[in-house]
Amino acid sequence: MRRLRRLAHLVIFCPFSKGLQGRLPGLRVKYVFLVWLGVFAGSWLAYVHYSSYAELCRGHICQVVICDQYRKGIISGSICQDLCNLHQVEWRTCLSSVPGQQGKEVTIKCGIEESLDLKAGADTAPRRELVLFDKPTRGTSIKEFQEMTLSFLKANLGDLPSLPALVGQVLLVADFNKDHRVSLAEARSVWALLQRNDFLLLLSLQKGRASRLLGCCGDLYITEGAPHSSWPGAALPPLLRPLLPPALHGALQQWLGPAWPWRAKIAIGLLEFVEELFHGAYGTFYMCETTLANVGYTAKYDFRMADLQQVAPEAAVRRFLRGRRCERSSDCTYGRDCRAPCDTLLRQCKGDLVQPNLAKVCELLRDYLLPGAPAGLRAELGRQLRACTTLSGPAGRVEARHSLVLSHLKSLLWKEISDTKYA
Repeated sequence: MRRLRRLAHLVIFCPFSKGLQGRLPGLRVKYVFLVWLGVFAGSWLAYVHYSSYAELCRGHICQVVICDQYRKGIISGSICQDLCNLHQVEWRTCLSSVPGQQGKEVTIKCGIEESLDLKAGADTAPRRELVLFDKPTRGTSIKEFQEMTLSFLKANLGDLPSLPALVGQVLLVADFNKDHRVSLAEARSVWALLQRNDFLLLLSLQKGRASRLLGCCGDLYITEGAPHSSWPGAALPPLLRPLLPPALHGALQQWLGPAWPWRAKIAIGLLEFVEELFHGAYGTFYMCETTLANVGYTAKYDFRMADLQQVAPEAAVRRFLRGRRCERSSDCTYGRDCRAPCDTLLRQCKGDLVQPNLAKVCELLRDYLLPGAPAGLRAELGRQLRACTTLSGPAGRVEARHSLVLSHLKSLLWKEISDTKYA
């Protein structure tokens, strides 16, 4: 890896070295720079084209499988006919089937596509298996399906008094054709959707911190178009991102990102999202890939979580970590950064996470909010964010301090923008 970085550094920065400029005439240096720039731009375009083509291919595989299951009567959904028969939902050119919204961009989430996506670090969390659409079985009554759904939610969210209300919400979603009954195909489709953390969270969120659900077919569902990314570097190829120095990341944020007051508004929304994950009606959820790439916003600069797949229920994380064999704490990691301590005597992971959501989010906000912050606010904001990053242990054990830090941060930011056009 070190050799790769050194080679990349040589390729990127060689044209600017003083030694080269001293040995070659100015005109030749210009030619070298233009050639370097052409190679760099061409590589970037080739990467973007290839990644888009790969995504398109996986999308078509998903569509073929989903539509085959739909035509056999195995699954159902509100957009199945638009997707498979009328072709009003197209990959990479996503069209809404709602009159007056034709041509509106949407985001398509497909379990089959994601199972084929070989992400780096996929071993750190349970892998999604291909859905067979075989549950519930023929002959299952609606009452049995309700009990089956309630048991599933208890296992994944904990035994909460609010779960019967969530079961009712699941049944409403399952009635795709609004005929006041749930068919076997509809039940199999909604059951497949429930296996996805991101869809479960879509049902659980109450304050619109995720893009609105527009329709489903099997375990495929579509939401409103992807939110804008809060991290300008997200457009760079993944291989180049680690090569950029931290100072350049900050400069990109200031030059290409939203104005500071808009960033403050987005940050308030992110903090409210963290609060909802901790105090939600349907249990506690953990953010297990805390990066600016997952912090999105709408055209009005309201916060939207870009990728809900990286948010997992507490019960699922604890089940994965508890009793897991380990040599060091890095072995006790769910996703990217949901990490628990390793009991080195027993060589087993403990169930409690080292850092709560709020501490990880505050580490992000230091780089996101401090550059360009108003001079009169910078010192106090820096102090509050430093205090926030020191939070450790399960949020339940530091609940009072957790709530106090969260409240202070939101008040500090809101006070700065409340009487302006950015509120």
